[in-house]
Formats: sequence, structure tokens, C-alpha cells
Amino acid sequence: MEQPSPESTTPTPLESDESRSSKLDLKRIRNLSRPEWGTLALGTLALIIATGTGLTAPTLVGHLVDGVTEGNGREALDQAALLLLGVFAIGGLAAAFRSYLFTVAGERVVARLRVDLYTAVIQQEIGFFDLRRTGELTNRLASDTTVLQNAVTVNLSMALRFGLQALGSIAILLWTSWKLTLVMLAVVPLVAAGAGIYGRKLRIVSKQVQDALAVSSEVAEETLSGVRTVRAFAREQNEVARYGAAVQESFRLAQYRAKLGAIFTGWISFLGYGAIAAVLWYGGVMLSEGELSFGQLTSFLLYTFTVAFSIGALSGLWSDFARAAGASERVFELIDRLPQVTSVDGTKLTQVRGEVTIQNVHFAYPTRPDVDVLQGLQLHLQPDRVVALVGPSGGGKSTVAALICRLYDPQQGAVVLDGTPYSELDAHWLRQQVGIVSQEPILFATSITDNIRYGRLDATDEDVQTAAKAANAHEFISAFPEGYETLVGERGVRLSGGQKQRIAIARALLKDPAVLVLDEATSALDAESEHLVQEALDRLMVGRTTLVIAHRLSTVKDADQVVVLDGGTVAESGQHDELLAREGLYKRLVERQFQA
Repeated sequence: MEQPSPESTTPTPLESDESRSSKLDLKRIRNLSRPEWGTLALGTLALIIATGTGLTAPTLVGHLVDGVTEGNGREALDQAALLLLGVFAIGGLAAAFRSYLFTVAGERVVARLRVDLYTAVIQQEIGFFDLRRTGELTNRLASDTTVLQNAVTVNLSMALRFGLQALGSIAILLWTSWKLTLVMLAVVPLVAAGAGIYGRKLRIVSKQVQDALAVSSEVAEETLSGVRTVRAFAREQNEVARYGAAVQESFRLAQYRAKLGAIFTGWISFLGYGAIAAVLWYGGVMLSEGELSFGQLTSFLLYTFTVAFSIGALSGLWSDFARAAGASERVFELIDRLPQVTSVDGTKLTQVRGEVTIQNVHFAYPTRPDVDVLQGLQLHLQPDRVVALVGPSGGGKSTVAALICRLYDPQQGAVVLDGTPYSELDAHWLRQQVGIVSQEPILFATSITDNIRYGRLDATDEDVQTAAKAANAHEFISAFPEGYETLVGERGVRLSGGQKQRIAIARALLKDPAVLVLDEATSALDAESEHLVQEALDRLMVGRTTLVIAHRLSTVKDADQVVVLDGGTVAESGQHDELLAREGLYKRLVERQFQA
């Protein structure tokens, strides 16, 4: 395609895409409120009533003024004042209903949006989370949706209100005096031009502000989650400085956004007051020539104030909608993203034996696509047998575990369960057939019961206790004052390493998977904890296809097969005694462990 010349005024493809994206985002923001049309219709009815009463007030004031100046008497004056008070009462009641209905509808919209966004995020493949930081994603859920919340709730109601006020007032002004109305409307093109320029700039800056806020959230989340490391190295001031730098950048951008807003507000204010001054001048001329009565001029001025106020308010709302458009780009980008590893609509085997085969697999992580971790790996796991995976660090052992759990898909080759490639299986069903116990198990900040029941949500309390007993966890759990209802804290921080590991084993036992992956499950434990955990693991491995990733000889020597990985390929394979006799890499690894 021929590119436009620099002198061309035709929008570039990028500009066109941005324009389409802007229109699409704003349309989707409007469509968010579609399920609430019933509530919004009632709110709009209340809005029309409130606006209508507001529009009649200046006319009634004009009649009141004419009544005074023309000497119509006290009774007429009292009646006009009471009528005006009644109109204000009706308007206030309608405004209350309008505010409530729009706010409730908007809260429902944003609640659905947050659920949709979280659902879209949680269903993404693990590679997505490798590339995105947790702080950024939580900022999208909190900050960006809050910006959208304002756009589809109060701001939407106010935009309709001020829009109707402005249009209704202009219609009455035209009916009162079209010549004077044209004088007032002379500023509208200048207002529209300023709003257009301001809106485009604000959209860009607002997106940058939200991105900067996301960065500061990332820093805070990372620091707080690793606060023990921060404290151990006495790096509190360093982290404060890092967070301060991120906040300062967001402040710099917000300050620039405020400067744009101040300039636009000053421009609108000048034009509004200029229009009022012009109306006062020309209205005075018409009054002196008898074309308007004093009451009509008073009414006209009140309507002019209403128009000016409404346009000023709409200009402020325009900036809020521009911010919402910027925030919506990131929100809808995440909602629309399709996970590269689908979780549904695949095959579900009626019977699972647990035979897993890794066939000529090549794999690189999304964060390092140019570095192959596995290079043509071949591995066969058989039912009711234990395969130990050993080798130097960085050889691809944990990567194999991740592939078996289908946290990732290989770039080449296939992982096969009972003769069916993983790519053809329902990923959600598949992960229910595979259990994993890792070196650092992740527990949720709930009770011990809830953490164990995470393995099978329909498990009874008796099932939970049976699994805990098999995992050698029942004794220490019962010693807690609150027993199984003890809260474990964030990431299980209130428990020791051995206790967390045994709860993780109980969770895996309750899941009852056909394929079991133990990734350095005892490497971080002391001798006593290792003994208890190993006993629990021995029970867990019975009758399952088991892959054990370990460095300790005590864990490896009893395996049915030992596979040595080096550089992403199988360097050696065989039983413990057989490999020791080969004088190869396995023997060197064992000798280094003894020397250590």
C-alpha cells in the first residue's frame, strides 16, 4: 500500500485506527448500560421532569418581575411566588429520583464490567501473566474501572441533564427573541473547536496517567509482597525512593493534564461571560427600543445563565468522558484478548490411565522466545511408576512440570495423555487429572479447611480431615486453638514450611489426580519435616503416574526410572544403580552432593 506523503492531509493508517478505536470505545462505554435500559428509562423520565421544571422557572420569574413593574397587585405576586415554589419542589423530588436511579444502574454496570474483566484476565494463559505484572492488572481492575464507573453513572446522568437544559433553554430563547439568541450563540463554534482540541489531547494524556499509576501499583505490590526480603536487606528507603519516583511521574503527567484542563476551563469561562456581556448590551438596546419588556429581558438573562452554566458543565464532563475513553482502551483490550491456551470445548476422556508422553518437544518461554529451554525432549511416564527428573539448574526440569500441567504449550512437538495430544483435550478437565506439589506451595489467606478443600470443592469436612491425616497434617492442625478453621495468612505466612507443604499434599490427595508432579517438594525442609512430608508423599504416589523433580539422593534413588536432563535434552536415563555405574553426568551430580 502506498504511504501518504508528509504534506498530505489524509489521515495515516495509525490515525485512522485511533479514530476508529476512539469511536468504538465510546460506543462500548454507552453499550455497557444497555441491560439497565429499564432503570435508565425511569431515570430519564425523572430527568425530563426535573429539567422541565428548571426550564419553566425563568419564565415564571419573568412574569413575576413584570407583575411587580406593572403593578398587578399583591395577590398576583403571592400566587406567582407559590407557583414558583411548587415548581421547585417538583423539580427537587424528580432530581432525587433521577440521581438514585442513574447511580444504581451505573453501579450494576460497573460491577458487571469488573466481573467481565476479572473473568477475562483469570482465563488467560500463564505466558500472559509472565509478561504482565500483578500490580498492572490490579490497577486495571481498580483504577480504570473506577474511571469508567464515573462515566456511566453520575456523569451520564449529568450529561443528559445539562444537554437537555441547554437545548431547552436555547429553544425558549429563540422563541423569546431570535436576534438576541443569535448574539448569544455566536460563541458556540469557538466552544466546540476548543472542546475538540482539548478532548484529543486529554485522551492521550489520560491514558499516560493511567499507565503511570499502573507502574506505581506494580512497584507497591512487588515491594509489599516481598516485604520480608526488603526488611532483611534493610532496603526500605530504596523502595520508598523507587515508589516515590513512580508516583512523581504520574504526578507530572497529572499536572500536565490539570494544566490542559485549566486552559480549557478559562477559555470556556471567558466565552460564557463574554456571551452574557453581549446579551446584556444588545438586550439593553432592545429594551430601550421597546422590543423587550423588563421581565422578558430578566427571563432571557436567566436562560442565558442556564445555557452558559450547562455548556460549562458539559465541558467538564467532556474531560471525564475523555479520561474514560482512555481507560476503556486498556479495559477492553484485556476483555477482548483471547487466551492462547483454551480451557473448554476439547475432548474429555472417559477413563484415564495416566500414561504421559512428551514427543520431540521444543519450548521457549514467552518472556524469552529466542532461548530454547527444551530442545527435542523425549520422555515417557507410565501408570503406577515413579520417574525422577534430575540435572543441573536451568536444564528444563521445572519446565517439564509446567508442560505436563499444561501451563504452557510447546512451540514444537506434543504432550500426549493416553494417546490423545494435550491440544485436543479440554484444558480445564485435563488440569483436574494432574496434581502438583511444588517447593513453595501457594496457600490462600483463608482457613486450613478452605485451602485443603480447594482440591475438591464438594468435599465434606470428613473428606478434608481424612486427606489431612494421610498427609501427616491432622496432628499439628488439631493443636491450633481454632483447629481446621485456623487462618493461614497471606500465602500461608502463619505456617512453617513443613506445615504448608503437608497442607498442599492434603489438597493434592483430595483432588485425587491420575498424574502427579512433585517439583522439589522436600528440598526446602529440615530433616524432621522432610521425614513427615516424605511419608505423606509416599502415600500420595501410590497408584499414580508420578514425576519427581529433586536434587536429594534420598528422594531419587527409589524411583523406577531416573532421567537426567542437561541443556533441554535427555542426557541419561535408567535406574539409580545403573546410572551410577555409567560414570556419566548422574554420577558426577551424586558425587557433588556427597562432597557438599
